[in-house]
Order: sequence, then structure tokens, then C-alpha cells
Amino acid sequence: MAHVWRVDPLQPDPRWLEAAAQLLRQGKLVVFPTETVYGLGANAWDETAVQRIFAVKGRPATNPLIVHIASREQVTEVVVDWPAVAARLAQRFWPGPLTLVLPKHARIPPVVTAGGPTVAVRCPAHPVAQALLQQAGVPVAAPSANRSTEISPTRAEHVLPSLGQLVDAIIDAGPCPGGVESTVVDLTVDPPRLLRPGLITVPMLEEVIGPIGIQTSVPALSTPARSPGLLPRHYAPRTPLRLVSLEQLAAEQQRLTAEGYRCGILQLPDDPQRAAALLYAQLHQLDAAGYDLLLAPWPPDTWDWHAIRDRLRRAAHD
Repeated sequence: MAHVWRVDPLQPDPRWLEAAAQLLRQGKLVVFPTETVYGLGANAWDETAVQRIFAVKGRPATNPLIVHIASREQVTEVVVDWPAVAARLAQRFWPGPLTLVLPKHARIPPVVTAGGPTVAVRCPAHPVAQALLQQAGVPVAAPSANRSTEISPTRAEHVLPSLGQLVDAIIDAGPCPGGVESTVVDLTVDPPRLLRPGLITVPMLEEVIGPIGIQTSVPALSTPARSPGLLPRHYAPRTPLRLVSLEQLAAEQQRLTAEGYRCGILQLPDDPQRAAALLYAQLHQLDAAGYDLLLAPWPPDTWDWHAIRDRLRRAAHD
């Protein structure tokens, strides 16, 4: 069973951070909080440790990982090209929930990037993640700390049932404030392309770097993806999830109940930031409640809700 170290999210105990950092340097797996979701971390330079991430998650080898760094200065250890557009985005959004895809440094093992020539890198803002990365002194590859395709964890208790026996330590700093994974932008193409929506929206990005493209195609499972989060089924509860319009929700619930289904309803706040923070926690709660089917109303089709619509669409994919 993993060590579980509970820490203050704003002033984490340095003893536990040093212990976790030492584990990372030793090739162990450490679950830690970021401002988005809890990550399953390994030393990005340690091929064996990174391979263990894929084994623990049951993750396809074609689905790359994001490499986390402590500061902009560390980026040269991960990428070989740092264009002006990357510098502008990092100046505006790092530390924060933005991942940039760039040509990878030779020291990054191919397993991290699914064998591809690019690497996804970000500098997280969560104080615990920041302190851990600084203590570790190495870039840390970290996908979300859950089994592949399942609901991402925003609390340590979401991690324990599936991965508690398979990792070496879990740093519990309470709920993640952001709630959905980072925005991912591919800077190896012109114009830059949004690969995964997140808390940093398209209008926010375009304010800094001008027009960007948006990934619409689904990569083949047999070829390396540019970014995590592109699989058609992802972030999914075990209970089947169905999306309906808000206007149809009550009638659909009534119809299914009459047919004998026990239906759970996803009810999110009207504010998109609060909704993002609660999305996965509510899905975890509903998934554990024993319903036959979950219903969720489609959120508004606006940039503020883009990330939540993306996560729900993939969660409902069968």
C-alpha cells in the first residue's frame, strides 16, 4: 500500500516533500496534486520508471505523457527548440494549466512521447507540485493518477481504490482547484493548434499569439498521438453516461425511470469555473452510487464551457 502523506496545500511539510522527491529520484511512482488533477509522477529521464506508469495505468503505448517542470528555466532540459511563441505563452500562463508541444530533447526517453519527435511540457502552479518539482530536481512525467480511460482524480481518495496498491506514495493536499486537465497547444505547426481544451480558453490564447487552429480529427490508436486526451473514450465512469439537452433532461429521466432504470443526474453549477472544479468529483460520486445510467445535460456551446463539453463527450463515448 502506498504511503499517504497529508499536507497543507499552501504550506506543505518539507519533510514529506523531500521524501517524495527522493522516491522520484529513485525511480518510484509518486501521486501528487496539481491545480488541474492529481498526477501520477515518475522521473522523466528514467525509462524504467516511466514504463511503470504505463503498466500501472493500463495506458496504450501510443498515448504520450506530459512532462512537468519547476520553472521556465528548466524547459531546455526537455525541449530542443523554444520559439518566440512559446516564450510569450509561458510568460503569460506559466506556472499554470497550459501544456506546450515542442520538439523533444534527446534525453527524454521515447516511451515518454509514445515514440514521437515532440514532447508535451508544462509548469504547474499548485504550491505542492511546485515545491515537489523543485525538491526533485528532475523533470517529472505525470499523466492523471487513474486507470486509463477512467475518471480523472481531483482528490486523493479518488486515487486510492484503483492505484493505492500500485504506487509508492500519495501526497494528499485536498481537492484540486481547477478540476479539469490542462489546455494543450501544439507549437510545431503554423498556426499553433489546440489539441485539448482546458481552463485556458481559445480566446485567452489568441489574445497572446493570434489565431490558432483546433484539432478535430481523432488519431489512430496504432500511431503516436501528439498529446494525451485525444482518445475518443476518456474520463469515463464505469456507469454508462448519456448526454441530453437541458430541455429534454426531465422527460428523458422520467422515461427511463418508467422503464425500470435507476438514473443519476449530473448537476453542475452555472459558473464554468466552479463546474470544472466539481465535474470529476461529482462523476466519481455518481459512479459509486450504483445507478444503472447517468444523465448529464449538455453545457452551453461557448468557449468558457469548451473543456467541460469535451470531457463529457469523451466520457459518454461507447
